[in-house]
Amino acid sequence: MTPISLVVSDVDGTLLTKDKTLTERARVAVQRLHQAGIGFTITSSRPAIGMRFLIEPLAITLPVGPFNGSSIIDPQMNPVEQHLIPEAATVRSLEILEKFGADIWIFTNDEWLIRNPDGRYVAHEQRTIRSDPTVVPDFAPYLERACKIVGASADAAGLEACEKTMQEALGTSAHAVRSQTYYLDVTPPDVSKGTFVQAMARRLGISTDAVATIGDMQNDLAMFRVSGVSFAMGNAADNVKQQATHVTASNEQDGFAAAMETILQQNGAG
Repeated sequence: MTPISLVVSDVDGTLLTKDKTLTERARVAVQRLHQAGIGFTITSSRPAIGMRFLIEPLAITLPVGPFNGSSIIDPQMNPVEQHLIPEAATVRSLEILEKFGADIWIFTNDEWLIRNPDGRYVAHEQRTIRSDPTVVPDFAPYLERACKIVGASADAAGLEACEKTMQEALGTSAHAVRSQTYYLDVTPPDVSKGTFVQAMARRLGISTDAVATIGDMQNDLAMFRVSGVSFAMGNAADNVKQQATHVTASNEQDGFAAAMETILQQNGAG
């Protein structure tokens, strides 16, 4: 097995517990990675501002990948690389989400825009990303600046059907995948958590075989496919587990930390 030089982790459902807490065991596991000379960074469907609170406690010095890896920012939150959803794909996405009855949000590089402040998941997202939305009457002025579109719905089966419809309708013009059972994310084409992993490997001058990835949702499969080692969380769906090389415990059982400890042991640093 190729020694691991870099770990790329998902955030929600993986690194954090259900109540969005970073456990002490997880923090110490990342500290041990640093001490062993193994790089560590995160990628998430979150906007950049929603990742900031993890930089200091995890001593992250590498770029991180918000918006499902379609943007790359440095630890000071400065853009390194940014992609936008084509305006035509944005318009089509909004039409489909309206048809399926999902609450719609648009994220630009520095704003979270909503039309319905009473949407079921608005307060949840506020707590999650530690930022407030801007309520707008119309999305039209922001269509050409969309980094991510989110359809939020408590109807998990309906959102899964929406995902399939969206993928068929958008084709290669944008990427549509669920980041939670209740969130469907639309992000720019040709970029994903997988391309973020590849970009980080190039930056460090290492093979992707030397990268370990860990996640729990459909949007994490892109990075599983390009990394040498992948860990699915115990709380992941079966199809996510089936595409990982390892399955760890759930995020409520410190599965992230257990996976990091496995990597350290296999690298001879356990």
